Amino acid sequence: MTDGLEADVEGADEIARQRDELAARVRTHAGRIARELAVLQGGDYGQKTFTTDAGSWTLKYEAGDVQYLRYEPQSGSEIYAVSSKQPPEPDALERAMTDYDAFVAAFNEYVRSFADLFADVPDEFPEVESTAELAAKRDRTLERIREVCTAMAGQLHRYDGDYGTYATTIDGTRWELKWDGDAVSYLRVGGEDGIYLLSQYGPPPAPEVRRLVEDVPAFVTAFNDHVRDLEADLETVDFEAN
Repeated sequence: MTDGLEADVEGADEIARQRDELAARVRTHAGRIARELAVLQGGDYGQKTFTTDAGSWTLKYEAGDVQYLRYEPQSGSEIYAVSSKQPPEPDALERAMTDYDAFVAAFNEYVRSFADLFADVPDEFPEVESTAELAAKRDRTLERIREVCTAMAGQLHRYDGDYGTYATTIDGTRWELKWDGDAVSYLRVGGEDGIYLLSQYGPPPAPEVRRLVEDVPAFVTAFNDHVRDLEADLETVDFEAN
């Protein structure tokens, strides 16, 4: 009579090896499905569930590779045929594989369902109108505005310092010219959230230029009045040197 400590223990290495080989083949095959699914759905990641007579399969993918392939039979616990964590139990993988062909068939049917998706889509489209002429007119208008504002900047630089801002109100809207030396830093209409007619960045939309350009003469007139007022004030200054 023995105490059981001398009994042979069955090795699991061969079963684990077979399980790992099968799991690797499933990952490779499911990876092909993942890449096709990514091409069809667009994007680098996503998931899709496919239903069979025996259950459902959910494939999650990211960057063209399988994150997991989960099988949920109609009865029993879910099985991760492919997982980033650990391989499935051998008997669980075996149960899942009995429905794997049906999963692949469901995926193929899903792809075939899109076969005529673009059958009636036209491959010719209307000509697109060019904005080149409109943009050129806008740019010519802005160039004329910049020329007159540069002249204003030169005058401001001469009598009001190396840099600063001149602001006035035209029809209830604030117009502000900032200068730096003899150059225009910006011409802004409408306060801090307003439109920059002139700036170091790109030009404003053409409709905004058209809307505001008719007020530019009034802005220049207000500036000229401002200069004349300054000249009149200077004329009244009495200075005598001892």
